Amino acid sequence: MKRKLHLLIIDPQNDFCDLPAAYVPSGSAPALPVPGAHADMQRVAALVHEGGAGLTDISVTIDSHHRIDVAHPAFWMDAHGAQVGPFTSITAADVAAGTYAPRDPLALPRVSAYLQALEAAGRYTLMVWPTHCEIGSWGQNVHADVRAAYNRWEERTMVSVNKVVKGTNPWTEHYSAIEAEVPDADDDSTQMNAGFVRMLAEADKVYITGEAGSHCVKATTEHIVQHWDPAQLSKLVLVTDCMSPVTGFEPQYRDFVMAMQAKGVQVAQSADVLGELMANGRLS
Repeated sequence: MKRKLHLLIIDPQNDFCDLPAAYVPSGSAPALPVPGAHADMQRVAALVHEGGAGLTDISVTIDSHHRIDVAHPAFWMDAHGAQVGPFTSITAADVAAGTYAPRDPLALPRVSAYLQALEAAGRYTLMVWPTHCEIGSWGQNVHADVRAAYNRWEERTMVSVNKVVKGTNPWTEHYSAIEAEVPDADDDSTQMNAGFVRMLAEADKVYITGEAGSHCVKATTEHIVQHWDPAQLSKLVLVTDCMSPVTGFEPQYRDFVMAMQAKGVQVAQSADVLGELMANGRLS
């Protein structure tokens, strides 16, 4: 009997890919390219193109931000009134000391409370990233090869790819496709996405791919594991040649993979996954 095999592609978007020039239109450039991501996405596309008959579901998460966002430079200024540069880490103590402040002074109480809640959760401190995946931009679009592959899969199977949008709330970071780092009580989109977790749990295997391995893949997988039956974690498979870490965060990525393996999550290469998909595709 054919097994339910689900491919999860996390944030396969132009802004995260180190794209060759032929993939980049004039006047555009990836905002936060992850070294190796373009090759990762080509391997993901090959899984769908060559092994699609063995897939029962595909889910794609789509990072989606406003330009004015708590993790973007335009939100912040330093003590001299200058815009804060990308890759600046900002803590609650920094804001209390006046080292950094939101450009809108009315945002200060909310931002201070957010940073305190974020740090209390113990997962991250706030990082100011380059403005990325701005809603409606080329950078927000899915990598062309991945989209072409899953479009063909949709037409062959008459099954729509499940698309999960995350990050539209500008007041909280939303690395994970399951829930924001600090959920907003007034915004359901930041709360735990129980329906998506249930959907993934229905599969016999979930192959996890995407960008970046050190951040959104990491956070999403950690939250899935947190909300799943521990006895079922072997159904999760990290396809490690279909993800890469942000430069400078390689140790966090390695630690994440090791921690997930210790909990029972499987690790595989795309060639192994392709064999499983092709075998499954031959079953009725």
